[in-house]
Amino acid sequence: MDISELSRLAGVSSRTLRHYDAIGLLPPAWTTPDGRRHYDEPGLLRLQHILVLRELDVPLETIASIVDTDDPALTASFLRDHHAALLARRDRYAALAETVETTLTHLETGLPMTAADMFEGFDHHRYEPEARERWGDDAVETSAAAWASLGVEGQRRHQAEHTAIAEKVARLAAAEVSPEDEELQALIARHHAWVSLFWTPGREAYEGLGRMYAEDPRFRATYDKFGDGTAELLRDAIAVYASGLSD
Repeated sequence: MDISELSRLAGVSSRTLRHYDAIGLLPPAWTTPDGRRHYDEPGLLRLQHILVLRELDVPLETIASIVDTDDPALTASFLRDHHAALLARRDRYAALAETVETTLTHLETGLPMTAADMFEGFDHHRYEPEARERWGDDAVETSAAAWASLGVEGQRRHQAEHTAIAEKVARLAAAEVSPEDEELQALIARHHAWVSLFWTPGREAYEGLGRMYAEDPRFRATYDKFGDGTAELLRDAIAVYASGLSD
């Protein structure tokens, strides 16, 4: 296969292929007298490996050390690892595509969308140290396991329950009901059950969670998105509900 055919088939420019040749990353199998490069099957497989690594953002100098092996078993082992990484990336992109689709529905129809919905599929590991410091390793790991055990549909139902609770609390906030309101306290009972999927908070912990909803700008924005005063009413109603809990 000559360079123009390979360029078209692999979706890379002839200039890139010539550059790969110049740096010794992908030499052609032979070159015709007029200078046209040709590639055999081992060269095609090598280019496939190179392009997989480029998709995984591996720098060229590292790629060279990976693909320069004459051991088929070692090459297969590398490719198995790269395959797993690509599948993980595929799943993440699928989750991000669903998030964008949900956002489009929100923008086009006005259906509510929580902050959690908006960032579903993004990398949340950067928040993990904060969560571990605030609640401890056991709580974080237990919560992660509980969330994973729900599966995709269960996770959606759990998020939908949160949205339903927040919407109703916002409506009651607009009506300026008191934190002791019977309907509101029934919603807080649902909220406590919703939280308890991951961790069952006692009086002090649940009160603290309510304060965080109102005082942490990230959580306040999540609830006040449904209506001004939602986070504050949720905090105050949680304090009432928590008074009946034990630690």
